[in-house]
Amino acid sequence: MGVKPYENLEKRKATGGRRKRSRGRRKYERDGYPLETVLGEPKLVKKRARGGNVKLGLRSVNYANVADGAKVTKVKILKVLENPANRDYERRGVITKGAIIETELGRARVVSRPSQDGVVNAVLLK
Repeated sequence: MGVKPYENLEKRKATGGRRKRSRGRRKYERDGYPLETVLGEPKLVKKRARGGNVKLGLRSVNYANVADGAKVTKVKILKVLENPANRDYERRGVITKGAIIETELGRARVVSRPSQDGVVNAVLLK
């Protein structure tokens, strides 16, 4: 998935000897399951960020802000056509950045990160 900040604390030395952890894990280093945004009634999730800040993530959504040149319109998402991030996401209809969605205006590519930004922004494809 990604390199954990504390992963190095748990490895062995090049000689094969044990390496003692100098500290425990921090709360901001803890793992959270990825939010996989799907079609449905809008559900927003609040996530704690470092410094006590709050990040918003979408669990489900049915509208997207689609840009056609300089004009941006809020339109209904009909279905997820393809998702280059993961073929399984394509089958399950998960919306991530780079996914191609079918909207009322036509096909659009998602340019935001719905599970981290809390909104689906897309650009209309010609």
